[in-house]
Amino acid sequence: MRRLPSLLTCCVLLLVATTASAANELRGTWTSTAREKSSPDSFHINLIHPDKEEGGQGQMGFTEPRASFQGLSTADGPSTFTLTREAGVLTFTGTFQGGDGAGHYRFAPSEAYAKAMAALGYTNLTSYEQFQFAATNVTTQRVKELAALGYKNIPREQLLTVGIFDVSPEYVRELAKLGYEKLSIEQLVAGRIHGVTAQRAKDLAVAGFPKLSWEDLLAMSIHGVTPEYIREVNAMGYRGLDAEKIVAFRIHGITTAFAKEMSGLGFKDLDADELVAMRIHGVSTAFVKEMRELGFKDLDSDDFVAMRIHGVTTPFVKEMRELGFKEITQEELVSFRIHGVTPEFVKKLRDAGYKNITPEELVRLRIHGIDETFMRSMSRGGKDGKGGK
Repeated sequence: MRRLPSLLTCCVLLLVATTASAANELRGTWTSTAREKSSPDSFHINLIHPDKEEGGQGQMGFTEPRASFQGLSTADGPSTFTLTREAGVLTFTGTFQGGDGAGHYRFAPSEAYAKAMAALGYTNLTSYEQFQFAATNVTTQRVKELAALGYKNIPREQLLTVGIFDVSPEYVRELAKLGYEKLSIEQLVAGRIHGVTAQRAKDLAVAGFPKLSWEDLLAMSIHGVTPEYIREVNAMGYRGLDAEKIVAFRIHGITTAFAKEMSGLGFKDLDADELVAMRIHGVSTAFVKEMRELGFKDLDSDDFVAMRIHGVTTPFVKEMRELGFKEITQEELVSFRIHGVTPEFVKKLRDAGYKNITPEELVRLRIHGIDETFMRSMSRGGKDGKGGK
């Protein structure tokens, strides 16, 4: 007779536990696009989930070996499969067609994981946080190993970033062996984002950069400075460039073809800064040839750069020559552009009666804000009625 209350108590406890488990479940939708040709052994899935903090929807995507999923089949038709993580279990239902799939999922958080994470300092994890850690595969082992390497008490949001970009203990150790020790989590994440690997650092060392700072190594990775590009730059004759200059070469598109073009135009002893300046400001083969055809044959690279910076164009040169400045120099043209001496300004002064003003005088007038109206008034006030015409 005493067993009945005990059975009733067990049933009540089981019902409460089941209800609590269901309440903790997180649900959403998923999609997947076929990637068999590029990675036949991997499966990429996007999870769309409610974002309680933002009051809308969030999205997380990740790629896993197909073997990580239990029951996965991408054959046309219905499919049910699961992904078991330490943080909990993701159960998927849906349909595939032509390798593309879509459907619904639910996430059941693991109580054991919550307790283990609490022991590591991450108390009161929500179901949503466990879902995020499951999707990014943040395991207690990873947390422990990172702590042992000096990365203790990583904030939760930062720990999620560690999972998203796969900052693993192995990655930290590999970089430390090459001298990149005590990097911050932010630096490690940046390294992962931009493809900084131990092998990349080794390859760059062999190519001539054996002791790069972390910032230079990261910059080279961001801008695509590869060992092949370094060899190309060396072949151009620019050996011994430091990391900053070779990154500048890459950023501004200094290629063998461009270097040969400039050399073919007579610029045979350009240093790295001069070559970059020409590229930045658009000193092209066509521009150099146009200006030389107009008579500017003895200009150096700085002169051509100054012309491009200040907008000295072929039409501008021709307009000034048509206004009578047949022998105008590169310096005068640049000065005209800097101070706003335009063809219109020259014409208005001539209409006011001032027909023989030199380039130097025109620049002085512009510097001091003197226009044709002032010059007309001065002309009317002159003793001979002509002013400085």
